[in-house]
Amino acid sequence: MPRILVIAAHPQLEHSRATRASMRAAAAISGVDVHDLYALYPDYFIDVAAEQAALAKADLLVWLHPIHWYGMTPLLKLWVDEVFSFGWAYGPNGHALRGKDVWLAVTTGGPEQSYRPDSYNRYFFDAFVPPYEQTATLAGMRFLPPLVMHGAHRAGDDEIAAHASTFAQRLASYPDWPELGELDACVQPDVPASARPIEDD
Repeated sequence: MPRILVIAAHPQLEHSRATRASMRAAAAISGVDVHDLYALYPDYFIDVAAEQAALAKADLLVWLHPIHWYGMTPLLKLWVDEVFSFGWAYGPNGHALRGKDVWLAVTTGGPEQSYRPDSYNRYFFDAFVPPYEQTATLAGMRFLPPLVMHGAHRAGDDEIAAHASTFAQRLASYPDWPELGELDACVQPDVPASARPIEDD
């Protein structure tokens, strides 16, 4: 059975129906480990060794969060900064994540029609995905097609439940997703040691 690590990062989880419902649904699935970053690390001091150990055991990493200013929430960004470390996730000898999959499961406050060139977000949502995909690529991970729920603030209870059910069904059926057969394995690019500043002894 594949092991799945869900990194959930909602800074105001008590006000989130969609993320809370998805977390509950994921936690009920065998083989799925859910890390609520804001509950685990309210002081923002991340246990990097523990997170790397959990990630090393996983076949699939899931980033579950609301979109904040077109990207990750603050603690999730810090988690990536610290856990995806040079020499571990990328760079010389940084192959700990090579061959794993990563899946983005996010919500937006704005409706889908707001992510258009003729609306206030100015771009289709796909325009904000490349930083996630490139992060995965640098670590040698295969980036899976994202799951996006738009307009989460105004979604009805039935929509929230349907989204959480879809999320859970996808987790439970991984890696037997039809579209995965069409995705190429990720070729991890080489990042030389000279790409990083020299640290003092």
